[in-house]
Amino acid sequence: MSETQQVSAFPLPPMQYINHYTDENVKRGKIPQPPPLIQDNYTMFGVPFNADDAIIRPLESQGLRRLYPQNYDHKRELKKLNHSILVNFLDLIDILIKMPDSSKRTEKLEDMNLLFIHMHHLINEFRPHQARETLRVMLEIQKKQRHEIVEKFQKHLETVTELIQKSLVAIPDDLSFDSKALVQTELLKVKAEVEDTEMDIEPCDQLDRMMCDIVDSMSK
Repeated sequence: MSETQQVSAFPLPPMQYINHYTDENVKRGKIPQPPPLIQDNYTMFGVPFNADDAIIRPLESQGLRRLYPQNYDHKRELKKLNHSILVNFLDLIDILIKMPDSSKRTEKLEDMNLLFIHMHHLINEFRPHQARETLRVMLEIQKKQRHEIVEKFQKHLETVTELIQKSLVAIPDDLSFDSKALVQTELLKVKAEVEDTEMDIEPCDQLDRMMCDIVDSMSK
């Protein structure tokens, strides 16, 4: 006989996966590849599942007896289940006090188990509604944040526009002083260019200057 395969009820610790994704393994391409897509049947924590199964399976497909009709009000049925659980719990306490070894104790536990399964099933049927409401709230928050950003941007734009208008009004109409300042600036530029040119000329030796003067006098 083959040994019974033991399946853990919990996934492996994160370090069992993280140790494979080191920098060296990433560079060498030795990291584990993602698992292939599931097409047919698969097993999760030792329980078989089918990929085509509905997210919330009917009670009949799980071999359970339905305690409420096909068309029902979730709120009403949950209240009825809650009341039935409380009544059965009181009956169980009474059985444990009076007849602890009676078979009715097991029957009452099975009844309570079935009631809890039905309550859990009804709550799970609200999951799609919860997902839609969660998405709606997220979108509303994003919309509100974007509106706040637009309002802040509009306020900054109005402030900058007001500053520009004030600056334009503060500019004087008579700009004659600007032309004078421009002339002074041009003179300073010319003076600086002359000084730079004089600095670029190599200094002349005194003997060379005397020889140049003699040559000039002879040529006259």
